[in-house]
Amino acid sequence: MKGFFRALYFLPVVVSGVVVTILWQQMYAYETGLINQVLVKARLKRIPWLVSPELAMPSIAVMATWKNVGFYIVIFLAGLQNIPQELYEAAEIDGASGFQKFFKITLPMLNPTVVLVVVLSTIGGFSLFIEPYIMTGGGPMDSTLSAMLYIYNQAFYFNHMGYAATLGFFFALIILAVVVVQRKFIERRIY
Repeated sequence: MKGFFRALYFLPVVVSGVVVTILWQQMYAYETGLINQVLVKARLKRIPWLVSPELAMPSIAVMATWKNVGFYIVIFLAGLQNIPQELYEAAEIDGASGFQKFFKITLPMLNPTVVLVVVLSTIGGFSLFIEPYIMTGGGPMDSTLSAMLYIYNQAFYFNHMGYAATLGFFFALIILAVVVVQRKFIERRIY
């Protein structure tokens, strides 16, 4: 069943971001959304998922996480499968517990995978565009205005192309700096 579950986890990644965003927008709808319908059936109050400034960005974050988690699961599965079984066998012969095997073998061997996932998810978080653009347009009260959406608005709504290009360049430098700092703190050599 390994292939089935990989496909199941990976399915949201394959589906277009626009389609997933529209689907979740419909699920979050105040009056007719599936989530609020379930809440009403359970005799609870409707929640203004996308119209409340406090809830809009967390709602978008939940949707974006759901969409991308399958990709990271597949990466972690590949990382786990690349750990040589001989290391676990040698640890068992030496009398290591499951806890020791996890912290002395699995985690250190997964470090490159963890670095990759952290870097990719950081870049993905910084470049959030489709979700706030389609779901809220940056509102309510600019609470979901991501950096990419702001740059897009400057370029194509206000026709400030030079300003938008400059923002894009400096934003790329900021992402680069964050990724370099992250790698410095979480990347370790495996001996």
